[in-house]
Order: sequence, then C-alpha cells, then structure tokens
Amino acid sequence: MQHISFVIVLGLLFAIIMRWGFKNLPEEKWQILASVPHYKKDNTTWAGTNFTFYGFFNALAYTFATAILIILLESIYIPLAGVTILIACILGICIPASKIIARIVEKKSETFTVSGASFAGILMTPLIITGLNHITERGMGFSQPLSAVMAALAISYAFGEGIGRLACISFGCCYGKPLSECPQWMQRFMNNACFVFSGQTKKISYSHGLEGRKVFPVQAVTSIIFCASGLVGVYLFLEGLHRTAFLQTIIVTQLWRLLSEMLRADYRGDGKISVYQVLSVLSVGLAIIFCCVFPSISLPEADIRAGLNSLWNAFVIVFLQAIFAYVFIHTGRSRVTASTMMFHVVRDRI
Repeated sequence: MQHISFVIVLGLLFAIIMRWGFKNLPEEKWQILASVPHYKKDNTTWAGTNFTFYGFFNALAYTFATAILIILLESIYIPLAGVTILIACILGICIPASKIIARIVEKKSETFTVSGASFAGILMTPLIITGLNHITERGMGFSQPLSAVMAALAISYAFGEGIGRLACISFGCCYGKPLSECPQWMQRFMNNACFVFSGQTKKISYSHGLEGRKVFPVQAVTSIIFCASGLVGVYLFLEGLHRTAFLQTIIVTQLWRLLSEMLRADYRGDGKISVYQVLSVLSVGLAIIFCCVFPSISLPEADIRAGLNSLWNAFVIVFLQAIFAYVFIHTGRSRVTASTMMFHVVRDRI
C-alpha cells in the first residue's frame, strides 16, 4: 500500500505541475527569469546577462531526478556515501556530454541535448558502477547491485527529462511541426491541445518564424509519456522487479524519442534519420544486452519510508541545493539573448 501511495502522490504532483506549465510556459513572459547588469554601455544604459526559466526548470529536473535516485537507492539500503559518489560520477559525465554531443551533431556551440547525455549515461554507467564497486568493497565494505542501480538511474532519467521538457516549452525549443503540416486526424485531435508560442526571443520564433502558429505539442506529450513511464518504473522497482523496471523505462522513453523526432520541426542534424534517433535505438539495444550479461541478485524488500527519511539528512539537502545552483548557472545563463537596462531614482519617493 505504501508503494502505491507514493506513486499516486508523485502522479498528482506531476499532474499539477504539467497542467500549469502546458498552459502558461508558451507565453513570452515565461522565458526570461531575471536580467543582471553586466557592464555599462553608456551614461544611461547597462548591458545585461539574462537568466532563463529554461535554466530554472532544467535545475529543477536534475535536482528532482537526483532526489528520486537517492530515495530509491536508500530504500534498498545502499549507503549514502556510495549513492553520493555515484551521482557525482554520473553528473560529471552527463552534463558535459549534453553540450559536447549537441555541438557535434547540430554544429552549434550554445545548445544542449538530453538525448546525448542519456546515451552517455547508459553507456558509461555499468563501467562506473563496476569501477566504484572495486573501490568501495575494499575501502568501505559495500558494493552497489548493478541491476538495481541501473533501474533507479533509468527511472530518475525519465522523471528528469519529463520535467526538463518544461524548460523547452519556456524557451521555445524542441518544438513540434506546425499543426497544418500534420495528418488530418492529428489536426482534429490536437486542435484544442496544441501550443501557440509568443515572443520574438523564443527559439521557435527566430529559427522558424512560427510565433503565433499552432504547433504539435511534442514537449507536452514527451513530458506525459516519460513521467508515466517513470511512475510505472518506481512501482516495479519498489516491488523488487529491477530488471523489468529498467527495461520498461528505457524501451518506452527511447522508442518515444525515436518516434517524436518525426513530429519535431527544429533542426536535429542532417538526414531523414537523425543521430539522436540512432542513439535511441542503440540505447534500447544496450539495455537489453546489459540485462542479458549482468547477473541479478536478491535484495531486501524496499522500504520507501527509509528512502524518504534520507532526504532529511543535512548533507543531502545541501547536496541537492548545490546541484540546483550549478545546473541553473550552467544552463540558465542565456548566450543567445541579451538585454539593455536603465536605472533611475523615483524622485517622489525620496
């Protein structure tokens, strides 16, 4: 009953956030969160650096995904020290990979790709866990079960990208095709659920001139599918079905990524089949290989209360705050928009 209750609460939380986000974030005012004066241009104006809601929601996604990972792994009694080291290693690979792979594929220096980061994570995580186990078994007296950790990481990834798509809506990136270019049945079905973006600084406006036009809400559909897959994965994980949770989450998320690329209008590299679609297929193949190669071990029954209690640890609180701050600064400082500011004294209030 506790497992079902936890999944239901998470589902309600996602429903509230998504309902608000899908309704409001396409608007122009939800792109720039704050502007900070950078240098003075002349006697009256300053050039500013913009910080975006894109960075805020990305930071929220990374932080929430990390919290879920801690909850799941602590629920099966993996020591916090091991969980922390694992998270640091994974983030140390995935965050740079999101920019490096996007630069290689899209030939743009100031963009990010979650697809590239997830593929790097799936590819490198078994090696990282194996290496860490050699160290922790000798020095700290414990090891991390590979199948359970991979399942927890896949679930966390699904939630992270599900929430992270709100960042794409606010910035107007990763957008869908104009609804007029979609099949007739899709136009009828999505006519009242499509997105209409406003704001000349949103990517959909300056890249494709689609401001004010109805477009397929691919970010919203991705959010729903990924978070729903994550919820199913959480239940399977807590019930001890780690391999099933891992495969279900990877297959659902990556197959949708393969299909959703066909509904997107933004540039995804040259060719009819994008590199990101190839990476999605490879990710599914790697997941199946990992489940066939690596053994599954018996673990104690998951205790969701122990997992939730771990969040009240002072170290965990500071750790999550540090992740939020780093990701917000790393992805939130806009390099493709700028601002000009003026300051003055309100004389009648002196």
